Amino acid sequence: MCFETERLRLRPFKETDAKDCFCYAKDPRVGPMAGWKPHKSIEESLETIKNVLMAPENYAVVLKAENKVIGSIGLKKSEFAKGEDELELGFCIGAKYWGQGYATEAAKEILRHGFEDLHLSGVWCVFFEGNIRSKRVQEKLGFKFKGIKEDYFAEQLGETKKVIINYLNREDREKYEIQKDHNA
Repeated sequence: MCFETERLRLRPFKETDAKDCFCYAKDPRVGPMAGWKPHKSIEESLETIKNVLMAPENYAVVLKAENKVIGSIGLKKSEFAKGEDELELGFCIGAKYWGQGYATEAAKEILRHGFEDLHLSGVWCVFFEGNIRSKRVQEKLGFKFKGIKEDYFAEQLGETKKVIINYLNREDREKYEIQKDHNA
């Protein structure tokens, strides 16, 4: 399954994406804020693609203008979910592309897919304390604060972190979309 937005194509990862993935995943500003260590080689990026990123409902974020993978986005099972019809949104964008609205653009489409195609009742999203960019994206999407977990163990980093937990339900998303349309 693939999705298109104005500037992006969201599609399943392919093994041939390893070089592009390494370009953003080697940057120490990206991975640790998303819960993983920077990649050390294209081979490590390939293994991550095969073992992690080729999961159901996970997509490569491809910048159409460059035909280049600049990040990843997806929906996955969440430890915070109250039922089978709730998933967690996760995303990362290469630092070179920060501040241009790509994460928000991709997330809007994945949320549309989640609520309309997968019939989710709600979506969770978390960010590590201090990750202002992720916080801002979640605010733009209409997520609401639900709590803080002081002792979240980021397994791939081998560290305990403080995470801020946010949630967006179907009704709030619909209200947010209506309000946004009226303000346009």
